[in-house]
Amino acid sequence: MTVHVAIAGSSGRMGRALIEAVLAQGGEFKLTGALDMPGSPALGQDAGALLGKSTGVTITADLRQGLAGADVLIDFTRPAGTLAHLALCRELGVRAVVGTTGFTPAQKAELAGVAKDLAIVFAPNMSVGLNVMLRLLADAARALGDGYDVEVIEAHHKHKVDAPSGTALAMGEVVAQALGRDLAQDGVFTRHGHTGERKAGSIGFAAVRGGDVIGDHTVMFLGTGERIEISHRSSSRANYVAGSLRAAQFLAGRAPGLYGMDDVLGLKQA
Repeated sequence: MTVHVAIAGSSGRMGRALIEAVLAQGGEFKLTGALDMPGSPALGQDAGALLGKSTGVTITADLRQGLAGADVLIDFTRPAGTLAHLALCRELGVRAVVGTTGFTPAQKAELAGVAKDLAIVFAPNMSVGLNVMLRLLADAARALGDGYDVEVIEAHHKHKVDAPSGTALAMGEVVAQALGRDLAQDGVFTRHGHTGERKAGSIGFAAVRGGDVIGDHTVMFLGTGERIEISHRSSSRANYVAGSLRAAQFLAGRAPGLYGMDDVLGLKQA
């Protein structure tokens, strides 16, 4: 079965990587739409122009035109734009893979509301390896228990607009759930000045921004006399692209609901 795909943010780095991967997949996927923001200089161009290829698909800011004929929209844009895209996806019955980060709790609730009528894969990180790491973190946290302090350290390129990253927050959530904690109460997101001793049970976060770092994440479990570090480092966007396409295949014929990469990869705990 060929999955017909529309891509949001098609002139951005992730959008271009997705287009290139879809074109390389042959019969498994077909590019049917390419969306970008109003005012983008890429509007009106062929979706493959920045790759030196011809696709026959024109980049457009018209959502209805961009989604016409699509089975799945893949969206790595900004929260407000993603939610606007999903509203029309619900009307047209176009399933969605959402890798956008930076949603507020209210926006996440809005996304979950759309998923009552539409199949959506929503994950802060589409990397297969990263999602395997999330499973490892849950196992480690349960095994180590409360005797280890937990710190999450992440690094991204200088253009990233949210911090901590959605992936870092997901790691914190996984650890918190495994330990029976509430990240909203136990998360420590800033340290400055005279902070006092580390609060027992807290989960700390540190964010690094600079250069062209695609995405590095490390979770440290620090005990007495030892520490365990579980890390994931992205050297290209290819891992996010591969996971996104697996998610798009997963959605084919899928009933409405909010799914995660653990569903796509069969990693969900029983």
